[in-house]
Amino acid sequence: MDGDGEFNLKDVAKQLKANKHNEWMPLEGDGDFRSEECINLLKQTDIVVTNPPFSLFREYVKQLVDYNKRLVIIGNMNAITYKEIFSLIEANRLWLGATGNGSDMVFAVPNGSEIAESDRQKAARLGYVGDYTRLGNSCWFTNLDHGRRHQPLPLMTMKENFKYSKHKEIKGKIKYDKYDNYDAIEVPFTGAIPSDYKGVMGVPISFLDKYNPDQFEIVGLTSGRDEFESRPSKRYLNPKQHNPNGSESNGSKANTRATILLKNIPEGIYYSADNASGPLRIVYARILIKHKRK
Repeated sequence: MDGDGEFNLKDVAKQLKANKHNEWMPLEGDGDFRSEECINLLKQTDIVVTNPPFSLFREYVKQLVDYNKRLVIIGNMNAITYKEIFSLIEANRLWLGATGNGSDMVFAVPNGSEIAESDRQKAARLGYVGDYTRLGNSCWFTNLDHGRRHQPLPLMTMKENFKYSKHKEIKGKIKYDKYDNYDAIEVPFTGAIPSDYKGVMGVPISFLDKYNPDQFEIVGLTSGRDEFESRPSKRYLNPKQHNPNGSESNGSKANTRATILLKNIPEGIYYSADNASGPLRIVYARILIKHKRK
């Protein structure tokens, strides 16, 4: 509208002033996506592209799915572990976009907004100087297919990982740790997934950035819940958390994550339970996967 080569709100304002009877009209309400006005607009859309409020992410995604909409939306990476979101990912109805979740996202913010200096500097190093900030834990969620999710992940065999892995936690070992409460092995890095292991493997949620549905099958999440196929094989009785200062506290976290049985008591936090044969270490949420049979 103004000849500057881009489309933004200035063009919308100019359009409104030029013709009050065209399609660009202000909303009558406050723009809440749950309002009847916005739902009527949603029904007319082909693809939804937006940055929804993270606190309402579950409810927003449910609405888009209920109305069978194609979507490209920004969300917190930890939303992967929400049971409502993970069930869609497991069913291959939702996945990550082409922008890797390991990459920083840069956002423009209103002039004068408070920005952490470290985030401002990181945005500047990425080429965005001024009123910009960055978020390292955000990613795109979508149900639009793209070529990146069909690129095979190159893998080494288990033996090759023990010999050549760049990760000190893997190199030089003779086996992968096995969970005490899930029938799966712990693979702490996506790049350390063994190509020749036929069982179930627990991988970080960042694995979804490399997830190829033609190569892998998602079978569960180590949430401690029973909604998914891979349920815990053990429920800990009277779990306790042992803190470095010698104190004890409620250890219920042991029943919400995968655990690894330790040979010796570690220096940091560890867990115990009446039906555990030794000290336990819990690991952050893991996606349970296995190789697809060819």
